[in-house]
Amino acid sequence: MKSFSLPNRSGLLRWIGTLIALALLIYLLSQQGWQAIWAAIQQIPLWALALSFGLMMLSRIAVAARWHVLLRSGGLQISLRNSFRITFAGLFATNFLPTTIGGDVIRLAGAVQQKLDTATAAASLIVDRLVGMAGMVMVVPLGLPFFLRNNPTLSSIPGTKIIYSAGFASLGSKSWWKKTWEKGMKIFHRLLESLSLWLKQPRALLEALLITWVHMLCVFSIMTLLFNSLGDDVSIWQVGGLYSIVYFVTLLPISINGYGLQEISMTFVFSQLAGASLTNALTVALIFRTLMMLASLPGVAFLPGLLPGAQQQQEE
Repeated sequence: MKSFSLPNRSGLLRWIGTLIALALLIYLLSQQGWQAIWAAIQQIPLWALALSFGLMMLSRIAVAARWHVLLRSGGLQISLRNSFRITFAGLFATNFLPTTIGGDVIRLAGAVQQKLDTATAAASLIVDRLVGMAGMVMVVPLGLPFFLRNNPTLSSIPGTKIIYSAGFASLGSKSWWKKTWEKGMKIFHRLLESLSLWLKQPRALLEALLITWVHMLCVFSIMTLLFNSLGDDVSIWQVGGLYSIVYFVTLLPISINGYGLQEISMTFVFSQLAGASLTNALTVALIFRTLMMLASLPGVAFLPGLLPGAQQQQEE
């Protein structure tokens, strides 16, 4: 019989942060009024919603293609079909399984199931994340002028101070930094040799970055389309710069998969800096999350066969 173990401190903080973020999101929705949110959703034409969903699917396909390029360039023989199958299973896990078994663990389990080298597959996931972050870093300068010009305050949206204060307090913990540093150095030494594969292949990195831009343009186009459908004149460059900041905020380890945190951050940033109304910003954030979840649904067909391996990888 397996012994019962309590979640570690960081995991417990993320669960608490997630519950707080979701509670504040529900409170914000109630303050704006459910009828106002529903009325805003009804303003968006069906063709705009359909196009947004198509762009989200293209974004997910780009994410799968980026990882496939990195796997193949790392010398791992895997078909495009299997890369897509494993990636969509990981996307589904990220959106529908709020546990420690995240999308990357599912993808690693899928790679192991395909009898690919574990270290190289794990390294490809790290490079995949880094390339995605590099793409977002490139558009951060587009959003900084709006911060400097508007000087936003967290008090503008109820509850945001609580979330971010808790998040930065956890980041300021000495024990958190010590454990993170030790774990990071261990992973770094184990995977350094595998990571060097892509440093010798700048063409593959460039291809992955170009695919990342396809993914980013799809995401930015979705939000631009939704905001303009609601009557807010927001440019795609403005959306790109501001969403890149939201993206990095959601990387803070204070919420599982960014639940609640992403929606509140998007509402705060676009209402304060892009000139959108609070109701419209909240509406777009909710629709965006819904589209992400719907676009990951194909992964449910592939997830069951990968979960046992994911649980094993998580334990290891």
